[in-house]
Order: sequence, then structure tokens, then C-alpha cells
Amino acid sequence: MPAHNFLIFAIALSIAVATPGPGIFAVTSCAIGRGFRDAVALTCGVVVGDLIFFLLAALGLTALAHSMGELFFFVKFAGAGYLIWLGVKLWRARIETTADGAALPTEQRGFARNALAGVALTLGNPKTIAFYAGLLPTFIDLQQLTPADTALMMLIMLPVVGGIPTAYAFAAARARRFLNNHRRVRLMNRTAGTMMIGSGVAVAVR
Repeated sequence: MPAHNFLIFAIALSIAVATPGPGIFAVTSCAIGRGFRDAVALTCGVVVGDLIFFLLAALGLTALAHSMGELFFFVKFAGAGYLIWLGVKLWRARIETTADGAALPTEQRGFARNALAGVALTLGNPKTIAFYAGLLPTFIDLQQLTPADTALMMLIMLPVVGGIPTAYAFAAARARRFLNNHRRVRLMNRTAGTMMIGSGVAVAVR
């Protein structure tokens, strides 16, 4: 594949990833509500989900993926339901404080749990599906991809799909550090919870 096609792919993918959608909102709200480490774990799941969709497209299995309607329907609503549940948990979270009124850090969830949530979110995200099944074939001839082309494109995806949401998460987590009293943490949790619920609803209704 010509070298300029890889550049086009990287630019198009960067724009698609950076444009706010359910994935970015979920990662950002996770960073605000639970911290940077949980958000990075969620991002790792998002990367895996993107790689799955890319491989389906590269191997010509997009039609097969669409034909597995019930499975993708289940994954979509499982991911949406999990995001909504996390949002509700943030709304209802108890704020533990020290003797001087400072809020204690929120307990973090396991890496695997957050990563699986990221995979489910991506597999059910209509924005991701639209990019790999609809937009990608318009500027990349997927039928002409060699194994080397496929491997190089996957390497391009790692810093793009992983790096951009991580930058969002880092900025959100930095803001979280300044919200260290009971009232501010409650407001932060409810803001993050609302964003996460909204992300789940956006995935479910599209």
C-alpha cells in the first residue's frame, strides 16, 4: 500500500478518536470519578475493541459481523448497561473524609474489569462501527491489504486509539486532584456519573 495511505489512515483515525463520543465521555468520566488508573484500563479495552473491528474489516468479515445481529445487540446493551450502572454508582457513592474534612480517594476497580468494560463499550459503539465498516473502506482498499500493511496499520492504531483517550483521561484526572473536599467530590462524582449515564444511553439508543 502506498505510504501516503498510512498517513491518511492515521489522520482520519485521529480525528475520529478525538471527536467526543461515547468512548471519550466514558474515559473522561471514569478519570474524574475513579481516577487515572481506572481510565487507562478502560482505554486499553477500547483499543482491543478497535483492533477487533479493524481486523474484521481487513479480513472482509464486516458483513459477517453485521449478520451476527443478536450477538452484537447483546454486547451493545451489555456495555451500555454497565456504563449506566457505573454512573448510578457514582451518583450514590458515599464520600469518606478525614478528620479535617478532606475527601479520601475513591476505591479503584480491577484492571480486567475496566478493560472488559472498554471492549464492550467499543463493540457496541455506533461511532466505531461507522468508522471501520463505513468510512474506512472509502479511502483504504481493504481487499489489497497485505499482512505487512495490516500489521503496520495496527501499530498506528495503538498510539492513536490509546494515546488520545489517555490524554483526555490525564487532563480529567489532574482536574480531579484539586477537588479534595466533601462537597466538591460529591459534585465531581455526580457530574462524572451523569456523563457516564449519558454515554450508556447514547450507545443504547443508536
